[in-house]
Amino acid sequence: MSSSELQRVWVEDTAAVLTRELPWQKLSGLTIAVTGAGGFLGGYLVRVLLGLHGAGLVECPVRVLALVRDVERGRERLGVFADSPNLELRTWNLNDIAVPDLGNCHYVLHAASQASPRFYGTDPVGTLMPNAVGTASLLQALQRCPDPRGLLFVSSSEVYGQVGGDRTLAETDYGHIDPASVRACYAESKRLGETLCVAWYQQYGLPTYIVRPFHTYGPGLLADDGRVFADFTYNVIRGENIVMMSDGSARRAFCYASDAIAGFFTVLLSGQPATPYNVANPAGELSVMELAELLVSLYPDKGLQVERRLPPEDRNYLSSTFSRLIPDVQRLSGLGWSARVTPQQGFRRMIEAHTT
Repeated sequence: MSSSELQRVWVEDTAAVLTRELPWQKLSGLTIAVTGAGGFLGGYLVRVLLGLHGAGLVECPVRVLALVRDVERGRERLGVFADSPNLELRTWNLNDIAVPDLGNCHYVLHAASQASPRFYGTDPVGTLMPNAVGTASLLQALQRCPDPRGLLFVSSSEVYGQVGGDRTLAETDYGHIDPASVRACYAESKRLGETLCVAWYQQYGLPTYIVRPFHTYGPGLLADDGRVFADFTYNVIRGENIVMMSDGSARRAFCYASDAIAGFFTVLLSGQPATPYNVANPAGELSVMELAELLVSLYPDKGLQVERRLPPEDRNYLSSTFSRLIPDVQRLSGLGWSARVTPQQGFRRMIEAHTT
């Protein structure tokens, strides 16, 4: 996982986030807990925080408390960044009904979540607990700290439910979710996580910040992630034809990791508390078929093709029923954020980071 090429791209992506004109000095010398620190998005958050001082953006280094289920795996996933003297890796399982002792922590960035539909059927409890009970425990833990500054909750576009039509989704658009379906374990727990954040701010005055990423991709996604953009990318990495198990008409907005992480920090440092923000790249809209064709076209010398097959019956992979899932990002754009990486650039970076 921690190849030199992957490390190089992570360093470049971190530097790209740090070029954003944000009030980074707010974080100087603070202690910040990151959940899911060994995961895809959590790892990016850790790397950016650890890079602030070296980039001259904070006067004093940020101390990062990385909460992971497996310290050794977390260390491996963070690669060279795990050697930072300002990083502490600590075992914590957000499936447990317990409140962690965060010591003198100032912020919590809560990115721990099983986002792939391949988990919804096999581990619905492990999918919902970190978003619901885990969020409540982190809010309570932060509230007990001497000088709490705020919690960032990484929610999801899944909170919108079944919204009719093909319109872009603003933060106030919502549709139906059947709470008695197994697939609701993800969407409903994300909804509850957001409500907990709003309630805590209303009742206790603890600032909470809510981001709703859409289809975020980049180096660090695992080969067995299960989502179509990861599957297709690893097909290309392995030199395999892309296998299309649908008509490919579903449309999604693909956002590269460095743009998404920049959006997260924009909300944390400049956003309104208890207010959700879509974090996505509407200009990255592609159908699933267009994505497959794009990935194949990036490397014509490989001679890869897109194949169509009937999907195997998989009762555990509970896919989305959205035909088009495209965000309205005016709320985030109003804070000065914009996406900078095109799908062509981003997917090439992801593929080359994992190609040895």
